[in-house]
Amino acid sequence: MEYKHSHNQVYLINYHLIWCPKRRKPVLIGEIKDRLKNIIQEVAKTKGIEILALEIMPDHLHLFISAYPTIAIHKLIKAFKGRSSHYLRKEFSCLLKLPSLWTHSYFVSTAGNVSNKTIQKYIEAQSKK
Repeated sequence: MEYKHSHNQVYLINYHLIWCPKRRKPVLIGEIKDRLKNIIQEVAKTKGIEILALEIMPDHLHLFISAYPTIAIHKLIKAFKGRSSHYLRKEFSCLLKLPSLWTHSYFVSTAGNVSNKTIQKYIEAQSKK
C-alpha cells in the first residue's frame, strides 16, 4: 500500500467492513452473491473508493477498502447497504421474506500499512473455510 495524494492531502485510509443479512440468513449465494458483488463494485466506482479485498459468504460479507479522508465511513456503509438492498430485493423475490435485507449493525476497523497484508489474508481465507 502506498500513500495517496491529492492537491493538498497525503493519506492512507483503509477500512475493514463486515455486515450480515437480517437474522444472519445464508442468502448470499449463487446469483444473489454475483449481483451483490457487482453492486458493491458499482458503488465503489461511483464514490471513488478502491476495493482491496471482497469476500461474500452465505451469511455475511467482508469488504476491505481504501477511501478518501473526506468521506464519512457511515455514509459509505449506507451507500453499500442501501443500494444493494434496494436492487437485490427488487431483482430477487426470495429476499422479500426478510423484513429487511441487512441488519442495522456493522463492523468497521481501520487498518494501517503494517496490517494490510494480515487483513487481506484473513478475508481471502474466509472462502476456504
